[in-house]
Amino acid sequence: MFTKILIANRGEIACRVMSTCRKLGIKTVAVYSDADKDAMHVHMADEAVHIGGAQAADSYLKVDAILDAAKRTGAQAIHPGYGFLSENAGFAKACKKAGVVFIGPSEQAIIDMGSKSGAKAIMEKAKVPTLPGYHGENQDADFLKKQADKIGYPVLIKAVSGGGGRGMRRVNTPSEFAEALASAQREAKASFSDDRVLIEKLLEEPRHVEVQVFADSHGNAVYLFERDCSVQRRNQKVVEEAPAPNFDPKLRKQMGEAAVAAAKAVGYEGAGTVEFLFDGDKGFYFMEMNTRLQVEHPVTELITGTDLVHWQLIVAAGGKLPKTQDELAIGGHAVEVRLYAEDPDKNYLPGTGLLQLFDLPTDLEGVRIDTGFKTGDTVTPYYDAMLAKIIAWGPDRKTAIQRLLGALARTRVAGPKVNTRFLSAICGHPAFIAGEVNTKFIDTHAGALFHKPSAVTSTALALAAVAELLENPAADVRDPWGMTNGWRLWGNAPRMVRLGEGEDTLHTVAVQVLENNTYKVTALGQSHFVSATRAGALLTATVDGQSLTVTLSDDGETLRLESAAGEWVFTRRDLLADAEAAAEGAIGGLNAPTPGMVIKVNAKVGTKVVKGTGLMVLEAMKTEHHIIAPADGVIDAINFAVGDHVEKDAELIKFTPMEGAA
Repeated sequence: MFTKILIANRGEIACRVMSTCRKLGIKTVAVYSDADKDAMHVHMADEAVHIGGAQAADSYLKVDAILDAAKRTGAQAIHPGYGFLSENAGFAKACKKAGVVFIGPSEQAIIDMGSKSGAKAIMEKAKVPTLPGYHGENQDADFLKKQADKIGYPVLIKAVSGGGGRGMRRVNTPSEFAEALASAQREAKASFSDDRVLIEKLLEEPRHVEVQVFADSHGNAVYLFERDCSVQRRNQKVVEEAPAPNFDPKLRKQMGEAAVAAAKAVGYEGAGTVEFLFDGDKGFYFMEMNTRLQVEHPVTELITGTDLVHWQLIVAAGGKLPKTQDELAIGGHAVEVRLYAEDPDKNYLPGTGLLQLFDLPTDLEGVRIDTGFKTGDTVTPYYDAMLAKIIAWGPDRKTAIQRLLGALARTRVAGPKVNTRFLSAICGHPAFIAGEVNTKFIDTHAGALFHKPSAVTSTALALAAVAELLENPAADVRDPWGMTNGWRLWGNAPRMVRLGEGEDTLHTVAVQVLENNTYKVTALGQSHFVSATRAGALLTATVDGQSLTVTLSDDGETLRLESAAGEWVFTRRDLLADAEAAAEGAIGGLNAPTPGMVIKVNAKVGTKVVKGTGLMVLEAMKTEHHIIAPADGVIDAINFAVGDHVEKDAELIKFTPMEGAA
């Protein structure tokens, strides 16, 4: 076994690998970028080496820098985690050449399975069922469209070297094909440095079921049962569970054996995942094979009682698999959700910024938390927006779901918006509880999953106003001239707190300071008695005798309150600034919804455009964001060019609506 390994990754997967290494007494080496110098994985490792700039291309994708770090620290092996270089055949080859063990499959296996088109050809020879489609070398746009026409719409365009939904586009009609192809190729090029695509028939409502396989260098191969990953958004997994619900044991065996056949077809070694689309009575079809550990591997570990990272180390060191197929069995049920810094209600807009509070439940029975973040860390725009995985195990599926919902209710994050409420809505939905899942689950039940803003109540305004006062307490209660609580001889005068709701509504809240952190608050014509204490981003309060805890996210301009009762966002309003803006009457411009890089500009200064026209494309956290014209109008100025990095709210395009336009 190894005595020291380097983890060529970051975040929760780096911490996850280090956790197993600690148990085994193996020393670890972390690598980090400029953006990650204070990250959790850096502090958790025995040693850490700086490898470059914040952009992944300048650090985590630099093969030479990573191999140099391994050489300098004496690491015998490199664990690639997932993403970055984990499925890079060139990296596996470079490790071998440098005399460092790559903890993963061979270079050739990565090549064979890394190409979706090549993998499908191999699976056809191995008699593994595949979907109808085109996966050849001809990448001419007209030729590809003819293939799509022949297959029949809807079709799916997929990046040959893709994964995680990158470079994937649904095409419903022939007229959509050209634009979808260009977008898929552009995203594939940015994500994988390879813009080749394949075309395959799109199944409308299949289930996404994958099988965990493991193989060693001694000819042994097993499957550790299946995971259902059907609940997805933008072709990226949101909820994963094992075993798949409402799944026939006979089908489980057939799919498992097909997955092992797929692994053996390429002489596979190590951990891999064979992904299938399951179309009910019509059968299952090979989709792709991921030649690495998956994000969702914890659910498999929990139902099989295994440590898959430990297995990886054993196999990479030349050992045999710890268990045979007959020794593997399913015990209970596990469900995992991915906690993202994003706003599902705003088209999954990713968030960045300081984690003012990051409090996840680590003490609940059957609950496991995998994360690489802590309170005080900063979520940057350079990497994937996933903050943590929350996983729950139970002796049955119902218990696992109940435990997961309890963990989500105990999750408190202040700073960037996170998808906690969205995850709770999914896992608490009757259809999910019944196991009625497919890849259209989120679209089908969108009305129940996405939240409209909570109606502003007098209680919410009272809590926001008190939180504001607690953030700016009285200067010195011993000096009446230094007190800011409105003290006067005949009783404290109320203080006025102004809070904006949206762009047009201004609320004035009157707060009278009483005694012992107690306040009389009047808002929307109603009075409440509030007692409260604030500890940073957490407000503990009693309103008219009812106790509640509120998480406060404060970016200086807005204050977001989240509690079990709802979520509210208020802006701090400067009346003078509001008046000046109104006086100017300017139309203004189109602003960046998130920090990112401009990757495409479709507009030209002086041109007239119609509502809905695509003007610019930003890329942030591996996702494209399309800037469109909000109305018919004229482009007055374009402030950024392709390749420019922009900050959140930067004015991208100055735009004037035409007279009478909506």
